[in-house]
Amino acid sequence: MNRIRKVRIPYVNLSEQFQKEKKALIKEIERVLSSGKYILSEEVEKFEKGVCDYLKVKYCVGVNSGTDALILSLLSLNIGFGDEVITQANSYIATGAAISAVGAKPVFVDVLNDQTMDSSQIKSVVNKRTKAIIPVHLTGRMCEMDKISKIATKYNLKIIEDSAQSFGSTFNNKFSGCYGDCSAFSAHPLKNLNALGDAGFITTNNKQIFNFLKLKRNHGHINRDNIKFWGTVSRLDAIQATILNFRLKKIESIILQRIRNANLYLDNLNKKNFYYPQIRKESRDTHHLFVIQVKKRDELKKFLLENNIESNIHYPIPIHKQKFFLKKYKRTRLPITEKQSQSILSLPINQFLKKSDIMNICSKINLFYKDDN
Repeated sequence: MNRIRKVRIPYVNLSEQFQKEKKALIKEIERVLSSGKYILSEEVEKFEKGVCDYLKVKYCVGVNSGTDALILSLLSLNIGFGDEVITQANSYIATGAAISAVGAKPVFVDVLNDQTMDSSQIKSVVNKRTKAIIPVHLTGRMCEMDKISKIATKYNLKIIEDSAQSFGSTFNNKFSGCYGDCSAFSAHPLKNLNALGDAGFITTNNKQIFNFLKLKRNHGHINRDNIKFWGTVSRLDAIQATILNFRLKKIESIILQRIRNANLYLDNLNKKNFYYPQIRKESRDTHHLFVIQVKKRDELKKFLLENNIESNIHYPIPIHKQKFFLKKYKRTRLPITEKQSQSILSLPINQFLKKSDIMNICSKINLFYKDDN
């Protein structure tokens, strides 16, 4: 029987988060349970307003997950069979899967050294079937939205920001979620703003899109007994909403702690041993992930685990290399995406890490590469 290794420094620490919030969270959950209002309640409306106030955006719609947020966003823009959507292959599978789910075709472009979309490649894949661009703000780092927005305007394309990993990130003093026709967020337990189960939300400044999304997430109901069109069930429930309301109040302190953790890594890792892209002056990265690019990645990952340090890879198989997509994209060449997938390593970055934990991780990584310097 295989024994599960107990690591001293886990990659994430959701149990510690719960223990620190336990008393207050249980009180909030009991309050909602006692109300008897569990579906599309005042708690959901409160969360949606809170997101709007924080991001300075007009509308927010709470949904079941980040994947549903992408699917519903695509549907709100009438994207479907025969259409093409430009995006990145280094994202989580949900980005490509959502496009496929509405009947459209994902068209992948390569990325820059910082894992964000290479906007210079967009023009080469635009054709009469192209309807939208989905830039992915991977790891909490925003894409070059000024350049992408100009291209979208020139070719009359819609923009859906994949903001699943970037709540609170900014580019040119505008938040992730403010650049697109709509933006899809995830509040999965592993995200910086996290629920205790699946949850997501969509932001937009377009009232027509907002009205469509509110109906679409709830079977198309205009009232209890009448529907306007066929919809789906993708509602943010009251329990998850109240948890998100509680945690939204703390999001700035969470982000700032992650920024401090990232800086601690950068100050103490030997720069000869890794590559970490410089943060743009006009950006604030929220460090949902802290991803370094290294040689001998798999060996380093194994070495860290042997020293009771957990790490991860986001993501080892690009979407166009997944078995399901392989035949469709056998001619697709994304050299930077493919090269990065062999060298990227995500180090623990959660807000519950102690300074000594990060110093220990840095020490072990520096030791691993000692003979290479």
